[in-house]
Amino acid sequence: MKIYTKFGDGGQTYLASGIKVSKTDPRVDLYGSCDELNSTIGLALSFAKDLTLEPIFLDHIKNIQSFLFEIGSELAGYVPRDSKEGTVVHASDVESLEKEIDRLMEVLPEIKFFILPGGSSMASALHIGRTICRRLERNLLVYIESGGEIHSDLRIYLNRLSDYLFAAARYVNFSIGEEETIWKSRTKSTK
Repeated sequence: MKIYTKFGDGGQTYLASGIKVSKTDPRVDLYGSCDELNSTIGLALSFAKDLTLEPIFLDHIKNIQSFLFEIGSELAGYVPRDSKEGTVVHASDVESLEKEIDRLMEVLPEIKFFILPGGSSMASALHIGRTICRRLERNLLVYIESGGEIHSDLRIYLNRLSDYLFAAARYVNFSIGEEETIWKSRTKSTK
């Protein structure tokens, strides 16, 4: 089986629902951003093999990556048949993220200043994932505000996921002893 169909050469594609759309369609942008986020989390996980991190933490990230594949399918127009809510995301998925954020934050030092994204390679990749997730969430809201329909649980999950990725990036740096970089204002440092 060839991986290229040449169908997209004309600038069009099919959504999972079978509807033919332009590659500039907002739905294509949404699932494309979800794929970008998923790929970035894959990059972050590739750095984990050189680190000593707790398995439960890594399993949580791997589960998120797998779940993002399902979310991407939904953003592409796939409607799950076995879901009464019409979404792959359930309130329990949001609760799971919140519990994991709380668990990570319990061991992290309190933030008293703004921190700059960075540190280890894995933490940096998770920070990039966080910013992609925020962009996906903004684009999702634009889509909804223009009349598109996306289940609210999916929107809430993405909002919480960006919070989780921030906590996860900090957790990685903390776990391996990598210091976070405190943001310093140029105007305050010159006085």
